[in-house]
Amino acid sequence: MVLSLITAATTLSVTACGGFAAQPVIKKSRCGTSSTSDRSPAALAGTSELKASGPITAPTKAGTTTQTSPFGPRWGTEHKGVDFAGPVGTPIYAALDGIAVKAGPSGEGPGVGFENWIVIDSLVDDQPVSTVYGHMFTDGVLITPGQQVKAGDHIADIGNAGGSTGPHLHFEYWEGGRLQGGFAIDPMTKLVGASSPAGGDGAGSPNIALAASSSSIDCAGFGIAGGGDLKPASVPAEFEPWFRKAGSLCPQISPALLAADTKAESGFHAVTSPKGAKGYTQFMDPTWAAYGKDDDGNGIISQGDIGDAVMAQGRYFCEIARQVDGWIADGSVTGDALSLYIAGYNAGEYAIKNAGGMPSGGDYTSETQPYVQKVLSFIPEFEQPGGRGELVVSPGSASGAQVVEAARQYIGTPYVWGGGNINGTTGGGFDCSGLTSYAIYTGSGNQVTLPRTSEQQWTVGVEIPIAQAQPGDLVFGSWTGSGPGHVGVAIGDGQMIHAPTTGDVVKQAPLQSDMKARRVM
Repeated sequence: MVLSLITAATTLSVTACGGFAAQPVIKKSRCGTSSTSDRSPAALAGTSELKASGPITAPTKAGTTTQTSPFGPRWGTEHKGVDFAGPVGTPIYAALDGIAVKAGPSGEGPGVGFENWIVIDSLVDDQPVSTVYGHMFTDGVLITPGQQVKAGDHIADIGNAGGSTGPHLHFEYWEGGRLQGGFAIDPMTKLVGASSPAGGDGAGSPNIALAASSSSIDCAGFGIAGGGDLKPASVPAEFEPWFRKAGSLCPQISPALLAADTKAESGFHAVTSPKGAKGYTQFMDPTWAAYGKDDDGNGIISQGDIGDAVMAQGRYFCEIARQVDGWIADGSVTGDALSLYIAGYNAGEYAIKNAGGMPSGGDYTSETQPYVQKVLSFIPEFEQPGGRGELVVSPGSASGAQVVEAARQYIGTPYVWGGGNINGTTGGGFDCSGLTSYAIYTGSGNQVTLPRTSEQQWTVGVEIPIAQAQPGDLVFGSWTGSGPGHVGVAIGDGQMIHAPTTGDVVKQAPLQSDMKARRVM
């Protein structure tokens, strides 16, 4: 949520998706005219319910884990945290006093990245700090967004979800905030001399309570789940807090998606369509009856109230996403999940079910499919680069480490024949050359575009001895008369990241024995 749009009297309520979110009192916005750099740390601290944290505590008890991977360069890229290996179920403790702004799915998909994580925002020496805890199983996350925690509270249990090689806690320490474009530092520089946690009793601990009031430290949303995902001042000021709030209701959606959808639906105006859809987010009356609530607290449930309209939009998108994800999981529906969510908002979720994917024919071809493309094209207009922690590369910059990091983000993503391009996955995944196309384009700062197939990619750049392959070079194998049938990204030490074959996922693996290397940037 946006600080300047919220009064000090903000209170917490339970959201439709089980988390906790602030009920704002709208005031004139200053977002876009002031920023964190314009305001002193003391002023920032004074506008948040976050209290100064006490001393840091180790995130695991002494003797229960072993440090296995330090902060810094690893596999040709930067490891932004420290790994503490231990058996599944080993307790994880909050390192600092603060508020949990993320607790649950990271939004990266099954087997990818953290899969589940916790982000706790704290104030240390009047400065915003986030601690991050990753790789827990779903049932190993013991708190929910909006809860206040104290250092030493039992918040999670070690798991082996996401792109992890074994059960461990991945622990990060971010100065400036994880969702705020801050920067990661070596956590061990802060943990020197830290006491071992005494051991709280998890989510039921009396030390873990709902925040009595909530506001963000600045306009980009430190302290509010999802707050960093919307580009400040990219939407009309009166919409901004509601997009941030509604876009945090479930991990499948974002404030930028809701803003893009509202632009496509109404251009941020309360209108009535020829078919009878009403308000800013264009609900038909029966659907509005199911999802509309008095979210702004003015005593009226109205499509013409911004808060009511946007929160209903978020709730409906979350329900569509829940159903579509289930259908994709049971194989009854195929296709790019985000595109299907948007199509469901336009045509109804059961149009997706009945079509087994993107509906076509009649109005679906002439209206729904162009609508999906329009919303997708609008999303970048409202996204805050790096707001979800993804790799952000400056245009024109290039490095092998960035290529590796771009590929590594998708470890665990399904192999899809013909899947992927310079913009990411298509059809829910990558094939081998789709992954390398994305990694090289992203890692080169959007400067190098590869042809589509592994055979064609072999014609780009210069061949180098495989022994001289560096992180970010391409490695080719499975040779036939027409050229290489497979391609991956070298990461050093005889390893690569690749999308192997149907039924498998993007993974790290040893180089194949017949591989040759090529440098394309």
